[in-house]
Amino acid sequence: MKRINCNPRPGWKAFAESVGFNFHTFDGEPYWDETAYYQFSLAQIEQDLEDPTEQLHQMALDLVDDIVTSEQKLTQLAIPEPFWDAVLASWRAKEPHLYGRMDFSYNGKGPAKLLELNYDTPTSLYETGFFQWVWLEDMLMRGALPQGADQFNSLQDKLQQAFSELNLPQPFYFASVTESIEDKGTVDYLMDIALQAGVNCRYIQLEQLGDIDGQLVDLDGFPIQGLFKLYPWEFMLQEDFASTILTSQTQFIEPLWKCLLSNKGILPLLWQKYQGHPNLLPAFFDDGSNLQPGWLRKPLLSREGANIELLTDDGKRLTQDGPYNDSGYIRQQLAALPQFDNNYTLIGSWVVGDSAAGIGIREDNSLITKDSSRFVPHIILD
Repeated sequence: MKRINCNPRPGWKAFAESVGFNFHTFDGEPYWDETAYYQFSLAQIEQDLEDPTEQLHQMALDLVDDIVTSEQKLTQLAIPEPFWDAVLASWRAKEPHLYGRMDFSYNGKGPAKLLELNYDTPTSLYETGFFQWVWLEDMLMRGALPQGADQFNSLQDKLQQAFSELNLPQPFYFASVTESIEDKGTVDYLMDIALQAGVNCRYIQLEQLGDIDGQLVDLDGFPIQGLFKLYPWEFMLQEDFASTILTSQTQFIEPLWKCLLSNKGILPLLWQKYQGHPNLLPAFFDDGSNLQPGWLRKPLLSREGANIELLTDDGKRLTQDGPYNDSGYIRQQLAALPQFDNNYTLIGSWVVGDSAAGIGIREDNSLITKDSSRFVPHIILD
């Protein structure tokens, strides 16, 4: 695993905007960064990332039965009690799921360490599945990469296949919050893939969802039979229309049972059941005691590094502010992100259905990866 500096393609920003990548820069700082790329060997990809991703995914799925039948575990995960039966019914009905992303600390040697599961509303999808693949093809055409360079990236193809096999109700709606350009870009990308798979798609702002006689409806009062929502389940269950979820006939992607796996509490539960697994880190539900060096604390429900507190092995404390301070916490042994040219590197490994589907890489100048962290492409080359 190497980080290799390279020259950005001339005019890449204009091209990005022409294909809908309107969030390549945030507040004047680059989000998409092609001044470098990461190079992996095929063995590193297949043995250290792809195989563990599929194994950990299955391990996580195997926990769901244990959770949905345990009041203790549902309480530990802070699942609101009025929705316990609905979560159980969602799982037992085998409601289909679409995708997820695991985040790993990995330096090219030894087992990758699972930091968390993003299994409800994972982003960086467009950048991974489309834009870094276009970057690879363009760089090969320009002779700026060695011939034979490849990429671990079947994300778009597998998503299209999944949409063609899910047997979704038609029309199928896609929703995101109005103010997020990134979320809208992700949803537009998924809609485009679904359209190519033959799905009749419609977009609706999340704020425009309505309720008539206990059913979710669109602005015209038309019942929404199927909905992909890029909005976390824990937020959905707190909205004014949350009770509608219990009566609605809507098929949700992701299904309600996915709220169990997107919860950081899944990490101590994984450790309880598979203690000592080479890809897992010791993790426990937080007891409120002082954090020890070499450990971190994070909320059950948080995103983009918010509200994380960590203490390095030498006692240096790092914290990240955020809004997710109203639920419980876990603590996890620190697997410090590796440094490449003074950049802390995080690997996101994607799952579509039950198959590993590619990776995306984020860089930050801090051990805590945030929403402002840069996305950097990668190649495979032996």
